[in-house]
Amino acid sequence: MKRYKNEEFKQSMRLRLDVNNMMSDYIGTEQGITQAELQGIAPAAKAAWEAVNASRGKGMMGWAELPYNQNEIVEDILSCAKKVQNKFENFVVLGIGGSALGPIAIQQALNHMHYNALSSKKRGGCPKLYVEDNVDPERMEALFDIIDVEKTCFNVITKSGSTSETMTQYLIIWNILKSKLGAKANENIIATTDAAKGNLIKIVKQEGFKMFIIPDGVGGRFSELCPVGLLCAAVCGIDIKELLVGAAYMDELCKKNELFANPALMAAAMQFIAMGKGKNISVMMPYADSLKYIADWYCQLWGESLGKRYSLDGKEVYTGQTPVKALGVTDQHSQVQLYTEGPFDKVVTLLGVDKYHKTVSIPNGCEDIPDVHFLCGHTMNELILAEQAATEYALLKSKHLNHTITLPEVNAFTIGQLLYFYEMETAYAGAMLNINTFDQPGVEEGKNAAYALLGRPGYDEKRAELAKVPKKNEKYII
Repeated sequence: MKRYKNEEFKQSMRLRLDVNNMMSDYIGTEQGITQAELQGIAPAAKAAWEAVNASRGKGMMGWAELPYNQNEIVEDILSCAKKVQNKFENFVVLGIGGSALGPIAIQQALNHMHYNALSSKKRGGCPKLYVEDNVDPERMEALFDIIDVEKTCFNVITKSGSTSETMTQYLIIWNILKSKLGAKANENIIATTDAAKGNLIKIVKQEGFKMFIIPDGVGGRFSELCPVGLLCAAVCGIDIKELLVGAAYMDELCKKNELFANPALMAAAMQFIAMGKGKNISVMMPYADSLKYIADWYCQLWGESLGKRYSLDGKEVYTGQTPVKALGVTDQHSQVQLYTEGPFDKVVTLLGVDKYHKTVSIPNGCEDIPDVHFLCGHTMNELILAEQAATEYALLKSKHLNHTITLPEVNAFTIGQLLYFYEMETAYAGAMLNINTFDQPGVEEGKNAAYALLGRPGYDEKRAELAKVPKKNEKYII
């Protein structure tokens, strides 16, 4: 029996949210959140829960049902992944934003940290993975230096099929594949896109690519638990069923409408109160290299969802909390100085792990140097946990808001929980802020300007608007 079907396993792998260091009881009333404030926000939190619960599966909350409605899709993904593993040496994701950040985060979390450097045997026969999430021309050329395109499967991911960055990559890759493979070139491409709308679906039908559907109501930053992220994970040997069961487990916890019973609702309420106190920066600081890119994924989810100019009733609110990524222990030696002695404008999230997959002992040595020898007999595991506790203490002592999320260990089940936790926290926070959590008009503005500059048809008005931008003054270019 798969371990994720065992209830004892699930309970032993439940995430923990510790908000003690957000409370005035611990960091004082000047910065901390009081019991009265928490009680005062409870009705708004409950209303947010009701709004999110009523919308799940509808509109742009299609992602909320992903842990439950993909049985057939998952089997198709697993079948396709096996074929990719048997045929190709490399798997390349062509995407940007959520199409890339999620796959990168999951790969770093759940596979070997030097995955591509391992032999095929040590990778379990899975292909090497590359995620091309930018259009720097030097990066694209560098990829061609290390892969044989004929032995590579490319996964083109874009819902609209008009994402300039992704379609540029596609055009380059498709041109090379056709020149090398002719009529068989379509065997090297898998498309992930909308079922009916957009340009990529037209290309799929024209060229005969294998295709996976991005479900309705699933925006890019909420898409890791659909084929956007699941295909890549499956190709690299990650248990995607366990990932989805972990998400479903967190969803069960989020079906309760009380702060002290629903971890994502409590986290959202805490951040909402903190924003009201001027804490407009959210720092994500994992204490595990495996979780490093979870912070990158979080930055898009939190920033793009909550950074909005207008409220739902049309008022200018300019709301949001700026996400910042850090890595423990690395950034104790760079950013923590600011976090402990700088402005009281941040909430720091420490992301910790109870049990690492490896234990590394520190051998005996330097007996004549007490400042070094004290480490001997300990483990690196003890050291990183002590470093995390030390950062928590330093933040507590300096009265800077912080809280901790702990994974019993890093595995597909706990990562599924973590992703769904943050998606639900984001939905609750957006509801409390009275904004549209699921649009991104600021992003679209930049996209439209780029389209106009490159001559895309239908953007004459935007080109005319850009032409009116004042020329830069040479005086200010030094």
